[in-house]
Amino acid sequence: MKAVHIEQPEGLEGIDALQFGEVPDPTPSIGDALVQVRAASFTPTELTWPLWIDRNGHRRASIIPAHEGSGVVVALGYGAAGVSVGDEVFGLIDGHRDGWAAECVTIEARSLAPKPTTLDFVDAAALPQAALTSWQALFDHGHLERGQTVLIHGAGGGVGAVAVQLARWAGAHVVGSGRGRARERVLELGADEFVDVERDDWESTVDPVDLVYDIIGGDVLARSSAVVRPGGALVSIMQPVETERDDLRTVHFVRDANGSQLREISRLVDAGVLHSRVDAVYPLADARDAFLAKATRRVAGKVVLTP
Repeated sequence: MKAVHIEQPEGLEGIDALQFGEVPDPTPSIGDALVQVRAASFTPTELTWPLWIDRNGHRRASIIPAHEGSGVVVALGYGAAGVSVGDEVFGLIDGHRDGWAAECVTIEARSLAPKPTTLDFVDAAALPQAALTSWQALFDHGHLERGQTVLIHGAGGGVGAVAVQLARWAGAHVVGSGRGRARERVLELGADEFVDVERDDWESTVDPVDLVYDIIGGDVLARSSAVVRPGGALVSIMQPVETERDDLRTVHFVRDANGSQLREISRLVDAGVLHSRVDAVYPLADARDAFLAKATRRVAGKVVLTP
């Protein structure tokens, strides 16, 4: 099959190492589904993640990127359950396996969910990573409940936009933060308030919150503990949280593939609660240009590859 891949040639790293060409066809193992890829999406930094060792401790000869995508199930491995041949699905793959930037992908069946019926394959491919990351940050780690207040840093980006919508659906009071130019978008997504983190004293403008969900890191994260109520939580996907306070919970985590959560997310999409945003679509053969466009921020929203 055709795929985008990295052989990690000497002297080339990241985007420069991306190649497009023939690779061996994948075969589903126990519990796997073989999916014909219709669309794949990615995070540009994933090319630098330490994923060259598989789950068995063996060095991988190559990597196929794009951890999220959508497609049609064409075969099942022994013991695979929850999906059937012919199902239209979307999902997030374990990063230690080859990804969706290919004509076909093998993925654990439990990591898949039915594609939202109201989305095409392109829009569906852009949703799993942002949606699962925010679902797990808000509810699994942040324990967000109806009536509480959450501050979402980076609310105008792809992950933050989904977080605003999920928090709003959960009945929370939502404060979104970002650079000043993101104000209109964040409020349109459903945030009740906006905080401009380019202001030197931004934390003094925020009333105490029950949860901070950080998608920015750095100085913004370092100053965030000041706005958390005693007993609240500070959750970051960017870096470990450092604070001298002992009256709040701090969490740094990496999202997990979770088909059951994706099923709930799919239902929310079809109910009109969640919306995805795709700003550019590239053919698989132009993956290097696609990664470059996203990495250099020429494209603000999600970028999708199509075989």
